[in-house]
Amino acid sequence: MTQEPGGNRRNVLLGAGAAMAATVLSTAPAGAAGTQARNRERQESKESQPQGRFWPNGARLVISVSMQFEAGAQSERNNGAPFPPLAEDVPDLPARTWFDYGVREGIPRMLDLWDRHGVKVTSHMTGQAVERNPALAREIVSRGHEAAAHGQTWTPHWTMTAEQERASYAANIAAVEKATGTRPVGFNAFWLRGTPNTLGVLQQLGFTYHIDDLSSDEPMTTEVNGKPFAIVPYTLRNNDIARYGAEGPLTASAFGQELRDEFDQLYAEAGMRRRMMSISTHDRIGGTPARVKVMGDFLAYANKRPGVAFVRKDQIAQWALSMPNVPRKAY
Repeated sequence: MTQEPGGNRRNVLLGAGAAMAATVLSTAPAGAAGTQARNRERQESKESQPQGRFWPNGARLVISVSMQFEAGAQSERNNGAPFPPLAEDVPDLPARTWFDYGVREGIPRMLDLWDRHGVKVTSHMTGQAVERNPALAREIVSRGHEAAAHGQTWTPHWTMTAEQERASYAANIAAVEKATGTRPVGFNAFWLRGTPNTLGVLQQLGFTYHIDDLSSDEPMTTEVNGKPFAIVPYTLRNNDIARYGAEGPLTASAFGQELRDEFDQLYAEAGMRRRMMSISTHDRIGGTPARVKVMGDFLAYANKRPGVAFVRKDQIAQWALSMPNVPRKAY
């Protein structure tokens, strides 16, 4: 800050500050009585604030974390790997190793991270990734995390017919059930892009929610074939893959700051309305050392605040289908 010439402004401010301090000290209660009075004032101020309870179990802000399990189900071309394109007849060997990192290092490192902070996440698993790495899928579930569906392959769903969608999602269910012993009830389409048939197909297959919606910071419901279906909104803001690409990449530390800023704002809003923070990690990106370190810092930061609950998406969907005043959306 630039100082004004001379000392007049500084002297005036110092004099005013001294006078104010003297006034405060002369009127403040002394000793233990003063401490008790201040504590009483803080408590009364806290109790006067709106204390809405919009989540079960007294939670103020719910945080939903995704851990995408896609490695091994990617296409050979246009798979998002950070390499220039090759001729169609040339195998992209480095891209394969980039995805392999997700199962060799990324997911195991993130599983240890979740354990350290007592966080349970939802893992959207592609069927082929599970078939190629069934032990890893089992370990994810054995550590208390949700196995959700992500299609049989990590390839576009929006060009599929209803019959092709049904076959892909049924194969995905079978792969997850065989490896983990659990049947997925949640779904995430490739880059969130399903078809007008997707929700109907999902409901017929026994799914109860999807996440392919960016329109809200709280869960919603919609009507599918005359029955309620839950929406647990996803995120592209707090999403490592969206922040990793060539357009507007964020360093790990900048991503961590963005998580804290979003958390602070939603936590402030959460006393007045139902609020949910969504975070998405991907096996080969979120599981790198720097990003795991930053995510750990964020988890510790969030867990220090009262009323913060990390909740799996299947549980959020159950709550959304049973809680009062949950917004309804028509597609």
